[in-house]
Amino acid sequence: MATPISIVGLLEEDALRRKERLKVLREKSRHKNKEDEEPKKKHFKEDKRGGGEKHLELKFQNYVPEDEELKKRKRPQVKPASVKEKVKDQLEAAMPQPITEEVDLANLAPRKPDWDLKRDLAKKMEKLEKRTQRTIAELIRERLRGQEEDLEPAKQEESDSD
Repeated sequence: MATPISIVGLLEEDALRRKERLKVLREKSRHKNKEDEEPKKKHFKEDKRGGGEKHLELKFQNYVPEDEELKKRKRPQVKPASVKEKVKDQLEAAMPQPITEEVDLANLAPRKPDWDLKRDLAKKMEKLEKRTQRTIAELIRERLRGQEEDLEPAKQEESDSD
């Protein structure tokens, strides 16, 4: 097991190494930044008269000079690029696609609070509906039989009177 003093010494050494690496990285990044900044500086031209002075070359974009020498420095007129096609493509992409399927309104409408109870009882209700229909049909048959029985004595009376 290492003693506390040796651990502290190792940590200090690691810290020093880390500081050196950071210092080297900073110097590299500063060097790269200096290289990047140089092209960004404005270009100066030396005076043609031989004075050795540097001056900024002027380029006129919106100003129309009257002097012939300055007219040479005017930038040519640039026509703006047509954006009609780009805008047209973007508008077409933004247009919603027509829905070809019919929308089922039952799926869109909110459900009633007891819809799950009705769903669970649906099978049992089918059985009861069948039994109810059978019972109703049986009752109707019984009534018809009862009416036939009531009609039979009347039919016999009619046949007797003939």
